[in-house]
Amino acid sequence: MVMLLGKKIGMTQVYDESGRITSVTVLQVGPCSVLQVKTGETDGYSAVQLGFEDVKESRRKKPQVGHAAKANTVAKRFIRECRLADDAEAEYSAGDEVTVSAFADIKYVDVSGTSKGKGFAGGMKRHGFGGFPASHGTERKHRAPGSISSFASDAGHGGNLKKGKKMAGRMGGVRVTTRNHELVSIDAEKNLLVVKGAVPGAAGGYVEIRRSKKDGK
Repeated sequence: MVMLLGKKIGMTQVYDESGRITSVTVLQVGPCSVLQVKTGETDGYSAVQLGFEDVKESRRKKPQVGHAAKANTVAKRFIRECRLADDAEAEYSAGDEVTVSAFADIKYVDVSGTSKGKGFAGGMKRHGFGGFPASHGTERKHRAPGSISSFASDAGHGGNLKKGKKMAGRMGGVRVTTRNHELVSIDAEKNLLVVKGAVPGAAGGYVEIRRSKKDGK
C-alpha cells in the first residue's frame, strides 16, 4: 500500500542512537478499511478507496451507511482515494483492512494535511515580506506591502494589477504536503507512527501518509 490515512496526535521528543534529542510527530495511522476497489474496466482507472475512523452512529447518513455496507464495514469520517498502477487493484478487495504494519519496510514518508487557519493576515505575515526601513524617511509605512501595480513590470500587459500578486488575505487553512520525514518508529499494537519533524495541521487533524517519492534524497 502506497498510502494510509490517519490523525495527528501531537509532537514530542526522542533520543536517537547518538544521544541527540529529536523532535518528532506522533500519528495514529489506521486501521484503514478498503471501501471500494476501482478498475480500468469499470471506472477507467485503477484505485482503492480507503476509510479511516468510524462515524458516530447518530451521525451516519443513509448514503454513507449503504456505501460502507458493500464492504461489510461502517461509515467512515475520513475517506480518500489512492491511485494504483494498472492491474494492481487485484491485490485488494472491498472489506480488506490495512494497518500501519504496511509501512514496516519504509524509511521515509510524505505527509499531507490541512494547515492551521490563521485568518486574514497582512502581506508581511502572510508572505514574509521584510517591510520598509525603520530609519529616517519612512513615515507610518513600515509594514506596508509596497506598490502593487505598475507599467514598468510585465511590459505589454498594461498597468493593471497582475494575477498572483502577493497581497494581504486569508492565511493558512490550505492543503500542505511536507516531504521526506524520517520514519522513527512504528507501534503496530497501538497503530502509531512516529516521524521526524513537524507535519501540517493541528493536533487531531486528519492526514494522508505516503511513501516518500524522493526516498530521503
